[in-house]
Amino acid sequence: MRLRFMSRNEFKIKEVKSILEASGVEIVAVDSAIDEIQTDDVEKLVKDKCIKAFQKVGRPLFVEHTGLYINALNGFPAGLTQVFWDTLQADRVATIFGQMADTAVTAKTRIGYCDGKNVMQFEGAISGKISPEPRGDRAFQWDCIFIPDGYAQTFAELGDKKNEMSMRKLALEGFRAYLEGNSNAR
Repeated sequence: MRLRFMSRNEFKIKEVKSILEASGVEIVAVDSAIDEIQTDDVEKLVKDKCIKAFQKVGRPLFVEHTGLYINALNGFPAGLTQVFWDTLQADRVATIFGQMADTAVTAKTRIGYCDGKNVMQFEGAISGKISPEPRGDRAFQWDCIFIPDGYAQTFAELGDKKNEMSMRKLALEGFRAYLEGNSNAR
């Protein structure tokens, strides 16, 4: 099965390929930008992004959004994670939120799939904490400050092991199960 995945993020494309291609799904990366609405409503954000992507390509495809939900901020920044991260960067996020009494954070990935008629969404979440300092490669945004529950290393330090338990893997597993149960979805 071949699926189009619209993303400009080479790290997301690599992870999606690693996770789905192991089960026989070929990923066709569509390198194109979408103007995302700025909202903390992730379901609305992903639906809008998915519809815009479909209108651009004219073929069934999927998009994704991954965000941080910081406990000390009542789940913020959620859909605004990119703006939040671009503004604060690794050192400030770690200094401010990784040294608080409550360092709990949830990372969520939401997949949006459009077949031309409907937009279906699938979510995966993993709990963790914010590291008091960035650790590991800083190339893939907040992987260097997110420590999943049950581990002492950040996602960046875990490397490819991240793909065995990440929020992206969980969302993609739900998406894959949907596709396998709906042969018309391809």
